[in-house]
Amino acid sequence: MTTITANELKTKGVSILENTLIDADEAVITVRGKERFVVINLEKYNKIREYELEIAVFEAKADISAGRVHQESVDEHMQRVSN
Repeated sequence: MTTITANELKTKGVSILENTLIDADEAVITVRGKERFVVINLEKYNKIREYELEIAVFEAKADISAGRVHQESVDEHMQRVSN
């Protein structure tokens, strides 16, 4: 994984990200020698979000199949979660 220092980002701006992400899927930004952030291009980010949504749907279906759901009104729900 490619590493960019915070100082490089500060001095070179977004152009260093653009140039780095041409050859790499992601770049780690370090601050004072410690890895702090990861930057990815928008296409990869959208794909990750799509995977997260697919997992959420899968988990919801599993909860429904296992009977881990409640059908109730808003008032009933509020009473149940308030206790």
